[in-house]
Amino acid sequence: QGQLVESGGGLVQPGGSLRLSCAASGSIFSRNAMGWYRQAPGKQRELVAIISLGGSTNYPDSVKGRFTISRDNAKNTVYLQMNSLKPEDTAVYYCNNVLRTWPWGQGTQVTVSS
Repeated sequence: QGQLVESGGGLVQPGGSLRLSCAASGSIFSRNAMGWYRQAPGKQRELVAIISLGGSTNYPDSVKGRFTISRDNAKNTVYLQMNSLKPEDTAVYYCNNVLRTWPWGQGTQVTVSS
């Protein structure tokens, strides 16, 4: 079971970029497909990116072409590069394995506003 610590969020203007990081404790990180999720106020948590053990990625249409997920197994870290940010990307961002079975971290707030 992993412990997850997200970082890298902040306030950014529309069109800007941010890079989020998620550090996972535990040796099982490298044996799990990972995902980034987000939750906006009053909405359900949604998946925004996944990366397989082999590095294959997938994204919903809402972020495809703007977000890029990557992982560094040596550092037990998964990243989310977010470009061309829109106000509707405002949310708290979390990472977890794709089955969402680990305890959630505190998340990192991303606010896109002028």
